[in-house]
Amino acid sequence: MSDKIDCYKITVRLMIALYCRHNHSTGKNNGIAVCSECMELKNYSEMKLDSCIFGEGKPACSKCTIHCYKPLMREKIKTVMKYSGPRMLFKHPVISARYLYQKLK
Repeated sequence: MSDKIDCYKITVRLMIALYCRHNHSTGKNNGIAVCSECMELKNYSEMKLDSCIFGEGKPACSKCTIHCYKPLMREKIKTVMKYSGPRMLFKHPVISARYLYQKLK
C-alpha cells in the first residue's frame, strides 16, 4: 500500500463521515459515525483505491482519464466531496493540505 493511497483513503473516510454526520442519522461503525449507505460508499471507495491501476502514480480522481466508479457511486462521491471539501479545510486542515499537495503534484 502506498503512502499516497493511504492519504486518499483517510481523506475519503473523513469526508464521508463529515457529510453523513450533517446529512444523515448515524450510528457508530468502525470508529467513524456513518449510516449504512455511507459505509457502503466508504467501502466501495476504499476498494477502488486499493485496485487502482495507477498505484503509486495515481492521479486525483478528478484528473483521472479512467472513471472506474459506477455512475451511481460516482454521483454519491461527488455529492459528498462538494459538501465536505470546503469544510475539510476547517475540520481537518493538515489532512486537507496534504491532500491538496498530493492532488497538485
